[in-house]
Amino acid sequence: MTSPILVTGGTGTLGRLVVPLLRDAGRTVRVLSRSGHESRDGIEFVTGDMSTGEGLDAAVQGAEIIVHCAGSAKGDEVKAENLVRAASGAGAAHLVYISVVGADRVPVVSAVDRAAFGYFAAKREAERIIVGSGLPFTTLRATQFHDWILMTLGQMAKLPLPVLPTFAGVRFQPVDSGEVAARLVELALGKPGGLVPDIAGPRVYPMEDLARSYLRAGGRHRLIMPVPTPGQAARAYRAGANLPLDGAELGKRTWEDFLAERVI
Repeated sequence: MTSPILVTGGTGTLGRLVVPLLRDAGRTVRVLSRSGHESRDGIEFVTGDMSTGEGLDAAVQGAEIIVHCAGSAKGDEVKAENLVRAASGAGAAHLVYISVVGADRVPVVSAVDRAAFGYFAAKREAERIIVGSGLPFTTLRATQFHDWILMTLGQMAKLPLPVLPTFAGVRFQPVDSGEVAARLVELALGKPGGLVPDIAGPRVYPMEDLARSYLRAGGRHRLIMPVPTPGQAARAYRAGANLPLDGAELGKRTWEDFLAERVI
């Protein structure tokens, strides 16, 4: 096939790993980005804004497969709606979407829920938009990336506190972003599969354990303080709504493997 594969968010944490894997598979890749980039190494960069829809019609033109990696803390449903509109008009044959485990099980009903867990509601709404679009699609839900855990703990460690706060009673099963990228590419090059089994890391960790290993890796010592989080979404999180369902595909790279390769 000579038609390009469009990757949204192709310069982000996940997309920048998806793009070279598609190129290694012999595919022509087109990357949608809000800022201009010079096309190189067989990768075409196009400028567009998914939040407004500007540039999307041109970006999807001729792309039979679209891998939608563009995501943010809020507004994913707006981006999905704009992309679906453009992709439907261009007759796309396969839309591949990366969502989050728990999108359908973390209730976001109050202002408290939305403040901390609005991302889940946006992802769930984006899923609904894609399902209702009539486009052939594949949706993969992943647990939190190692990168996200590292960023979150790093932000908490920078707080002007004598302790490192964590979310009380919460467990994570973080996954390697490279393994998620490889799975997305496999799905993109296959037939549309609808909602496919979750992907997650190989181990479940209480957040306190993740925090302790983070501090050890940086040679730091600090008291860890679990902090209760209010709201229905937080309650669901504590009950494991962010953990994968039975039948999930499990990666091999652990949190410890990830930390060993990072300078903190």
